[in-house]
Amino acid sequence: MSKLSELAKIVEEGKVAEVEAATKAALDEGNEALTVLNEGLVEPINVLGEKFRLGEIYVPELLIASKGMKKGVEIVKPLLVSGDMESQGKVIMVTVAGDMHDIGKNLVALLMESAGFEVVDLGMDIEPDEIVEAVQDNPDCKVVGMSAMLTTTMYAMQDTIEALEEAGLRDKVKVMIGGAPVNQKFADQIGADGYSTNAPLAVELAKKLAHA
Repeated sequence: MSKLSELAKIVEEGKVAEVEAATKAALDEGNEALTVLNEGLVEPINVLGEKFRLGEIYVPELLIASKGMKKGVEIVKPLLVSGDMESQGKVIMVTVAGDMHDIGKNLVALLMESAGFEVVDLGMDIEPDEIVEAVQDNPDCKVVGMSAMLTTTMYAMQDTIEALEEAGLRDKVKVMIGGAPVNQKFADQIGADGYSTNAPLAVELAKKLAHA
C-alpha cells in the first residue's frame, strides 16, 4: 500500500495521533502537496460524509476524522500557498442560518485558499441579513458559497438569495451552494448560479463563476 493510501485509511479510521507522521511520509514518498491534500486528507472525509448522509456513521466519527484531517492540513498548507499564485478573487463562505455543520464548508474554504482565492469565512448559523452585510462590506467579492447539511436549513439558501435581490446585490455576486440535502434541481429552483457535490469540484465551480 502506498503512503498516500495509508494516509487516507488513517484519516478515515480516525487515527488522529498517526496523521501527522503519515502526512509527512506521503510527502516524502514524492507525492505533490495538492495530491496529498486531495487524495490523502480530503477524499476520506468525502467518503465519510457520504456514509454520514446514508446513516452509516454518526457525527462523532465525522468529527474525529475531521480533527485528524486538520492535523495533516497544517503540514500541507504551507506547501500549497504560494506568494506568486494568481489571485482568483474574493469569495464569502457560510453555513446557513440554523445549521451548525461546518466540516464541508471548511474543506471548501481551505481548497479555495490553496487555489488562490481570498476567503471571507463567516462561520456557521449565518442569517441572510448577515450575508447581505458581508457582501456590502466586501464590494470586490465575486462569489458567495453557502453550505447546509440539514433539510430543515436548506431553504435558508433561498431566503439569502431573496435577501440579496431585495438589497440590489444579486447581480453583483454569483451564488453557489452545496451540502448533503441539496442538488442541482434545488439550485435551479432557488436561482443559485451553481452547485457542486464535493470540495474539489466546488473550487473549479468557483473559478468558473468568478471569471464568468
